[in-house]
Amino acid sequence: MLGSPQLMDTLKGIGLNLYERKLWVALLAKGVATAGELSTMANVPRSRTYDVLQTLAEKGFVVLQSSKPLKYVAIPPAEALERVKNKMKMDYESKIERIERLKNSPLLNELENIHKQGLELVSPEEISGSLKGKYTVLQQMDSMFKSAKNSIHIVTTPVGLNELYENHYNMLKNLKQKGIEIKIAARIDDSCREALNALSSIAEIRKIVDEKIPVFGKFYIVDSQQTMLSLTHPDTSDVQHMMFWTKSEHTSKDILLPFFKLVWEHSVPIKA
Repeated sequence: MLGSPQLMDTLKGIGLNLYERKLWVALLAKGVATAGELSTMANVPRSRTYDVLQTLAEKGFVVLQSSKPLKYVAIPPAEALERVKNKMKMDYESKIERIERLKNSPLLNELENIHKQGLELVSPEEISGSLKGKYTVLQQMDSMFKSAKNSIHIVTTPVGLNELYENHYNMLKNLKQKGIEIKIAARIDDSCREALNALSSIAEIRKIVDEKIPVFGKFYIVDSQQTMLSLTHPDTSDVQHMMFWTKSEHTSKDILLPFFKLVWEHSVPIKA
């Protein structure tokens, strides 16, 4: 292999697949080469080499040289990475612009109607799923909180309390101003004092005491109608973190809400 494992892993991290990584590094080592030469150097099937090199050219990593046979020219790495970064920015801005146009067009109503008709065919219990990774979880929490009409009940950890403060404080504050009840039962330690002080002004918070009820985890209930429940230990890495989300009223109202009330009754009030 021409590049070190660390180099190849880093290139993977910027979006290059295995064949792209191999062929680009091989071309850097060669300077100028045909697809056949690069296929041999990089140990990439000849049938895939042309397509992959074309993709690298479109991304800005290589330049095609008009010659017979067709040759590929390596761009200096720093220049290539800068080109790729600029192209990614342009693509991102273009996609954001298209999304905004769609959101503000009559087509959004068509999508909403399609979704509404689809929901009529399923029961709320079927609207469930697992969420993996911190970003996905935070996005779903945003959606849940935004939909709140009456109440939000939360059981969480010190880390979870910090996450609520860092990612959802403004939203929860707005919901509180609209009259929505927010109750949080949490484990509390010195790592979450700032979050505790801030959230105490917009939510009723109680401290979970091990001697009374040794629960350690996270779940969220909105309007007694939808729930998110942690499936992994709170110390699990952000990437591996998993939660279960459901719109099952039975799960929210008849199972987790009574458990929340039990935790709440055995927790210690925190003054704002």
